[in-house]
Amino acid sequence: MRHPVLLALCIASTALAACQRNNEAEVKRAIDSVTEVDQANLNEIMLTVGDPNEAVTYFKGAVAANPQSIDTKRMLAKSLNRAGKPTEAVVVWTEVVNSPDGTNADRVELAGTYIRVNNWDQAAAMLNQVPPTFETYERYRYEAMVADSQKQWKKADSFYEIAAGLTTQPAGIYNNWGFSKLTRQDYSGAERLFLESLTYDPGLFTAKNNLILARGAQGKYDMPVIQMSQKENSELLYTLALTAIKRGDVNVGKQLLQQAIDTNPQYFEAAERSLAALDG
Repeated sequence: MRHPVLLALCIASTALAACQRNNEAEVKRAIDSVTEVDQANLNEIMLTVGDPNEAVTYFKGAVAANPQSIDTKRMLAKSLNRAGKPTEAVVVWTEVVNSPDGTNADRVELAGTYIRVNNWDQAAAMLNQVPPTFETYERYRYEAMVADSQKQWKKADSFYEIAAGLTTQPAGIYNNWGFSKLTRQDYSGAERLFLESLTYDPGLFTAKNNLILARGAQGKYDMPVIQMSQKENSELLYTLALTAIKRGDVNVGKQLLQQAIDTNPQYFEAAERSLAALDG
């Protein structure tokens, strides 16, 4: 009569053990999931806000621990670029691109890294391996820069325009496009693009300085109506003064240098030295 009881106890015990195993498996999966999220967050922090050189050390260690991980190599390559070590980044990106898991995005990254080391031919060759259907902001930004290096101005303009349409923050690309126009001596076109850049990022000082260069090259020696601090105003007046002097308008340049000195909230050594040299 006790056998059914024992059988029930055995079934209950087996079910309990199975339940415990299931619970343990679920707990392990939950812990692994949290660990993966934490690792991804840590990787993102190291790539974006951490110290660039510390990030390189961190990802080098990660690659050494798991040399088969292409994702980790991607992060190492990105951290090397961010740390200003593009020569090393080229090596890592090449490994990523040549791996079975290499993607078109990786080829674009490698092309951009070739540009950083001034290897324009390799950059062009790598971009040629990316199909036209792969349309990203970075791809067209690099295509524009390569076209610039080859003085293929129509292609460059087309690529800059496409890139500007593929980002919600086009200030940088308009600034680059304007600088391209500046090097071609299309000063009015450059001026227009620098102003366009500043509509998206009024604080972009590079675009402000380039705008002054474009205006000065046209003999426009009045300051444009743009957002600027007192110190920026002084520095831009200095840029304008040097541009005027370069064009042969020395008296205008001297006046602008004096304005730069008077406007700067601190002692403006470079402007003082330039003015003294002209007076001397």
